[in-house]
Amino acid sequence: MTPAAAVPLRHDIVPLSQRVAQVAAIASADADSVDKESRFPRAALDAARQHGLLGAQIPVEFGGEGASIYDITEMCYALGRACASTAMIVAMHQTKVACLVRHGRGSAWHEQLMRRIAGEQMLLASSTTEGNNGGNIRASAAAIEVTAEGVSLVRNATVISYGAEADGVMTIARRASDASASDQVLVVFTKDDYTLTPTLGWETLGMRGTCSAGFELKANGVVGQVFAEPYDRIHAQTMTPVAHLSWSSAWAGIAAASVERAQAFIRKAARGADGQMPPGAAHYNSAKMSLLKLRALISANLDAYAAHEYDDRGLGSLEFQSAINLLKVEASDLAVATAMSAMRACGLSGYRNDGDFTVGRHLRDLLSAPLMINNDRILANIATASLMSAVPSSLRD
Repeated sequence: MTPAAAVPLRHDIVPLSQRVAQVAAIASADADSVDKESRFPRAALDAARQHGLLGAQIPVEFGGEGASIYDITEMCYALGRACASTAMIVAMHQTKVACLVRHGRGSAWHEQLMRRIAGEQMLLASSTTEGNNGGNIRASAAAIEVTAEGVSLVRNATVISYGAEADGVMTIARRASDASASDQVLVVFTKDDYTLTPTLGWETLGMRGTCSAGFELKANGVVGQVFAEPYDRIHAQTMTPVAHLSWSSAWAGIAAASVERAQAFIRKAARGADGQMPPGAAHYNSAKMSLLKLRALISANLDAYAAHEYDDRGLGSLEFQSAINLLKVEASDLAVATAMSAMRACGLSGYRNDGDFTVGRHLRDLLSAPLMINNDRILANIATASLMSAVPSSLRD
């Protein structure tokens, strides 16, 4: 289904949480085949369009619902419990939309795009990794070229998740050909603005349905498509916090699904043994405790972001930036640990790729989490800032 063909439901009648649950049910039914066939979760994304999920974050004045960061992270969590690839696609899309909502106001072109996303339920992809930069998104090789006709960009994008399926792409680039690698701008192109030439495939251990292939991106547009604010501000205020909160919520959902399977296995084993707990029960307890820690970590950072959402100084502080980056590191590791404990709780039944208690897909999908913007890179980048941040003097400081 194309965006123009989507027929939105009456979103003012059906609550967002209920619509998310309906999309999650469709995603869940398709999750195994999406993984096995390494294909885009089309049924789930068509349902997301139909139920208005892709435009939910757009402000009411531009035709959306004005969904909050709490709504978006709950959406990612619910979809993560159903299908990891669907959840990650929606999480990445919502991060791009958040950048548009916060930094696109006052720009006629970006405001019109918001109206289109709300009306047509357009899916935005992200292109932040290029060439040999090893995932360092704060340094760009490709530059925006400004001509009398508008702007153009040629980018060797080693990864564009669901790029072939998206209706637009948001990407970073050097401000000009003579700008430094860190002097970046954010720009968004719609599908009729660019061509994608495949350069790398996507044969991976997990997250197979995200279809994160590599492409050469060639785009042409108008100057108004480039965000006026420099990328370093967008990166600190929106891109990083929303991405880490949305991704972490999706990973928590995947982890929760693995715990649910472990719980079902332990209950069945106990019933078959007259109430005696199987050997894996201790691992189930570990899985549940890891999930509790993960959810608490996300909740604390959600509250911190919501409290400073429109406070530029607060968002740019060392304390907040260190915390939101550490969230990504800790959440990704906790999610993997949770799924590993869930698999050990289920034993061979969890290790198998068939049966009601398989946890293999969940674990494989979660193993991507520490590698998306590599945890080692994040820890190295924030080492100095962490040393400069004060140690809390109280439990709730």
